Amino acid sequence: MVIGAFTLSGVVHLVRPQVFEPMIPEQLGDARAWVIGSGVAELVCAAGLATRQPWAPAATTATLAVVAVGNLQMALDVQRSRRPVWQKVAVWARLPLQVPMMKAAWNSPKS
Repeated sequence: MVIGAFTLSGVVHLVRPQVFEPMIPEQLGDARAWVIGSGVAELVCAAGLATRQPWAPAATTATLAVVAVGNLQMALDVQRSRRPVWQKVAVWARLPLQVPMMKAAWNSPKS
């Protein structure tokens, strides 16, 4: 589950970074650099999990924790927007999904 999600997300980060740029809080500076960096991190973590590298579960869990900041920023931005209620509900509903993904990453098999 995590390997597939990170692979897909990592590729989208690199191919269409503009999709994720609004999620980066302004205080962090250059959004494009953060998006590219997080995409590379996701792909490295996915490869590490797939090959059962001993560092991969911890690195993936940490990456998910950092990504949660972007997800929270997106939820706050959508909440302040004029988007439909279902979109506002959807972005808030996805935040708790970070926890089971973090658990799955943490419990991934190691070499």
